[in-house]
Amino acid sequence: MAATHSFTEPFVATREIPAEPPPGSTTGPIAWVRHNLFSTWYNIVLTVVIAYLAIRLIPPFISWAFIDPVWGPATPDQTPADVVAACRAATGACWAFVNEKYRLIFFGLYPFDEYWRPILAMLLLLGLAVSSTVRRFWGKRLIVAWVVVIVAAITLMYGAIPLGFLEIPIPGMTLVETGKWGGLPLTMGLSMIGLALAFPFSILLALGRRSNMPAIRTLCVTYIELVRGVPLITVLFMASVMFPLFLPEGWNFNYLLRAQVAIIMFTAAYLAEVVRGGLQSIPKGQFEAADSLGLSYWQKQRLIILPQALRISIPALVNTFIGSFMDTTLVIMVGLFDLLGAARLGLSDSIWGPFYKEAYLFVSLLFFVFCFSMSKYSQHLERYLNIGTRRR
Repeated sequence: MAATHSFTEPFVATREIPAEPPPGSTTGPIAWVRHNLFSTWYNIVLTVVIAYLAIRLIPPFISWAFIDPVWGPATPDQTPADVVAACRAATGACWAFVNEKYRLIFFGLYPFDEYWRPILAMLLLLGLAVSSTVRRFWGKRLIVAWVVVIVAAITLMYGAIPLGFLEIPIPGMTLVETGKWGGLPLTMGLSMIGLALAFPFSILLALGRRSNMPAIRTLCVTYIELVRGVPLITVLFMASVMFPLFLPEGWNFNYLLRAQVAIIMFTAAYLAEVVRGGLQSIPKGQFEAADSLGLSYWQKQRLIILPQALRISIPALVNTFIGSFMDTTLVIMVGLFDLLGAARLGLSDSIWGPFYKEAYLFVSLLFFVFCFSMSKYSQHLERYLNIGTRRR
């Protein structure tokens, strides 16, 4: 008699069924194009318009910038006037302007024989900035390193150790007055030193604005709202013209130091509001939990509150950093030649004046490299610090 199979017994597969590949219309480059460029009628219109503009503008720009330009003197005995004549006859860009004026753009009026000093100062600042992005270096030693590098960079640029109104000359170095500083070292110095000093000041302002003590809260609110209510150029003029009036008789600071103080004051006010926004986003339970542990006010802020607030505020903080870096171009209004101001100074040469497009494009490329690097690092840092808060 044949054996019968019971329909009540569970069915068990004897072999693994291979997974079917997803439909070709949902993956791959074609699916990406359909989803991102041609998903709706207005996306189709925008895609067509942008593609048309790209076809019309990008090839002529490539031809102007890379195929038909004048890069520099064709022969060593060619004079600047001959190069300018070649630029006028060419259909492409005149990058010979950058070749002719790069020293002025990068170093301003700094003495040619002493270029190694601003180069070394920039390398120190850049090296410290890159080291500051490595998490294992974070700590008190990094703060000390910033102080040492800032003093070393100023000493290299100036040729003496500035100790208030006392200057200690460095043997073998000539003094270079701050009026001759310019170009990229000035831009990096104003922005990086300004941000390094403004950031801790902004944290104190943000904590003071949220303080329960009326006098401190009123002072911080008045300072923040007063400084944020005026443009930076006004603060620069105030620092250069009116700042000496508040000093005792016989005291005086040069224009570079006045501009640096103005940038620190202005940046600190904006950063304080960014930090305050991060503090307000912390749940009340975090404060109560810190109080229940018996922590003091500063222990609570240092160990629990501020780390969370600064992590939340990373995008806004970096946005302010980038804005402050670009705002250094306004120091030309008080007689200082930063990166953009040095390029404008090069354009003041009558024979090179018509080639302003190349000058501004080159300077904008340098600014883009710095600002884009800060932006990408902020995205990396934000992803890294948000690992513990991601949804799995």
